[in-house]
Amino acid sequence: MYQHDIGKRSAKVKNVVERGAVKKFAEAIGDPNPIYWDEETGKRSRYGRNIAPPTFPRVFDYGVIEGLKLPAKGLIHGEQRFHYERPLFVGEELYCYAEVKDYYEKQSSMGLLGFLVIANNGEDPDGNLVFTSTSTIIINEAVRKAMSV
Repeated sequence: MYQHDIGKRSAKVKNVVERGAVKKFAEAIGDPNPIYWDEETGKRSRYGRNIAPPTFPRVFDYGVIEGLKLPAKGLIHGEQRFHYERPLFVGEELYCYAEVKDYYEKQSSMGLLGFLVIANNGEDPDGNLVFTSTSTIIINEAVRKAMSV
């Protein structure tokens, strides 16, 4: 179903790790660690500045993968993993893009399931990879049938 999309990627989109957004995100996830928002704590940390929570890349814009047609509803979020080369620093610019990494199918008691694996990547302005977030989207039989109509 999506095998032909493997390797497609979006154009890079500039994102900024904004202090206010980091503070709101940390509050929303219930993480009171001052490393995310208190400037003095950031300066005294091993990083010498404030960092963003590990799941903060969920808020970034990764652009659109041309030709990738996903339904507006019915998808299941199956898994998400984050890998970092280094922390995200408050105030820095990152260039983010999405890429279709894999698609495979498995038979289940509920019918044929499709598994679409998408990597969201963030690079610094020099093109060095900072993080990768990999998501697996599950497409169940009902959604597959609706898509083929």
